[in-house]
Amino acid sequence: MKWYENKGEHSDVVLSTRVRLARNLKDYPFPARLSTAEKEKVNEAMRDIFLSAECGKNLSYTEMKTLSTFEAVSLAEKHLISPEFASDPRGRALLLSEDEDVSIMLCEEDHARIQVILPGLALKEGYEKASEYDRVLEEKAAVAFDKNLGYLTQCPTNLGTGMRASVMLHLPALAENRVISRLAATVAKLGLTLRSVYGNTSRSVGALFQLSNQVTLGISEEAAVQNLNAIALQIAEQETQARQALLKDDAFIDRIWRAYGILTSAHMISCDEFCDLLSLVRLGAAQGIVDLPLETLSRLLIEMQPATINVTQGESLSQRERDVIRAKSVKETLSRK
Repeated sequence: MKWYENKGEHSDVVLSTRVRLARNLKDYPFPARLSTAEKEKVNEAMRDIFLSAECGKNLSYTEMKTLSTFEAVSLAEKHLISPEFASDPRGRALLLSEDEDVSIMLCEEDHARIQVILPGLALKEGYEKASEYDRVLEEKAAVAFDKNLGYLTQCPTNLGTGMRASVMLHLPALAENRVISRLAATVAKLGLTLRSVYGNTSRSVGALFQLSNQVTLGISEEAAVQNLNAIALQIAEQETQARQALLKDDAFIDRIWRAYGILTSAHMISCDEFCDLLSLVRLGAAQGIVDLPLETLSRLLIEMQPATINVTQGESLSQRERDVIRAKSVKETLSRK
């Protein structure tokens, strides 16, 4: 089951966990110095390595040039690939599991970006699963590694572990209290980054934030995961306390029900407005005010993104057309619960 169709630990605050490992083959230059033909050769080698492994039997291989722009951007909207990877298909390919929990970007910034994405707070599980694919690569190929620097990557900021782990947090109460900027400054001192998923830190659409490790050199993967997990739990606790205080205010509860009312009656709704209203309804659902499954709201968050709507409808739609379809789909889904 896809991450946005399920819920995990602390799903009231933590929507998803992502662990990504950057790896390069020792015998090839970094992708920035490869021609398209050379990138395709690297991709084929990576394909053969992963698909021949037991853990790779559920992976499918796709050359990005075979996808439409909407299909590629939709994968980014689902957080399965990076927006940069979707923007230029030349010499790039993707290995993707049926449940979309594993995606391996080939010849993005590095030869391979092994990514695992799971629902809820699951950093240990995500790291262990990503490591399984990493071991396959290291057993079958010479990986670029230096005994002093660790894994070699195209971008120096990824040197060392080559790991970027993150959690997607829903922080409507902390955003309402305007403490996100202060929180971001605090976690930065601990080697972490807190940024908005949509928009920016001062104006985060949908109150969704990504907390990720910033330090990859001079620290083990296990230590980085433990540090990120501990801080994520602390932030989740702060959000929970802030929610309890907010929900003592009848005016805020009224905002939740008004948001639900708009989502279940609007004829047109833009993506940003949808995300903001869904944020309030999700808070209400997490606190037992609105009787809706969190999994349903997570699925809507992804499926109502612009490119994903185009893919679902099988055609290129104008913004107005998407806004009408979005309103209708949300209304029907919430009415069914």
